[in-house]
Amino acid sequence: MESTALTEAVYYVLLSLYTPLHGYGIMQKIESMSAGRVRLAAGTLYGALGSMVEKGWIKALPGETRSRKKEYVITQQGQTAVKQELARLKELVANGETSLKME
Repeated sequence: MESTALTEAVYYVLLSLYTPLHGYGIMQKIESMSAGRVRLAAGTLYGALGSMVEKGWIKALPGETRSRKKEYVITQQGQTAVKQELARLKELVANGETSLKME
């Protein structure tokens, strides 16, 4: 899997899907995790979900016939993407701290 920087929205969506959630639940969880700083619009969220399904990072769960809400969950590939992003962010912080000490 190629290692690329994730957008903040994609990173938060992946983090929110360690337990299955539907779209509105994802938006609420992201807002809660970011203390209200990140608020995704429905169009942004559903565009990101479609892209992440295509990449194999998340999957839609089979829905019940009574509910139209589609739930999503992170896949092993998605978990790998999250871990790679976390390592990238840690490296950025470490390099930033080193640079600040040198000043």
